[in-house]
Amino acid sequence: MFNAVIDAPFGKVGIRLEGEAVREIVYLPESMQNVAPDTPLARQAVEQIERYFSEASATFELPLAPVGTAFQRRVWQAICKIPPGAVVTYGQLARQLGSVPRAVGQACGANYFPIVIPCHRVVSSSGIGGFAHHAEDGFFRNVKRWLLTHEGLPYA
Repeated sequence: MFNAVIDAPFGKVGIRLEGEAVREIVYLPESMQNVAPDTPLARQAVEQIERYFSEASATFELPLAPVGTAFQRRVWQAICKIPPGAVVTYGQLARQLGSVPRAVGQACGANYFPIVIPCHRVVSSSGIGGFAHHAEDGFFRNVKRWLLTHEGLPYA
């Protein structure tokens, strides 16, 4: 199912490959069993994600599968320009793209490559906002909190 599953400070991260590209990165609960990287690309993805966990300013150079709609890809490209330690609101990003906040939020939630495409850096104008199509407190919102705090932005 996964080409690698690794420990993360908030649970686990699963990595799926498709050919010579990363197809998906998934946040998983602590109960998931680790899977050793089974290809050189899976090892490279693991190394880069683990580097991010120890150094929030780490960058990624991974081949990503061509997924998502044209609009989602535009949103994801804009998200990649948000530096570690900074956030923008859904509304700000929507204005920048000539769109609306809800559409930007849907594109964020559909992100196949969290961490690599740092959708956690997009927040609500009134707080942390949702994460991975989950608006309520729980596992995914806690992951977003950890990522933002890791980058020096405390969100309670």
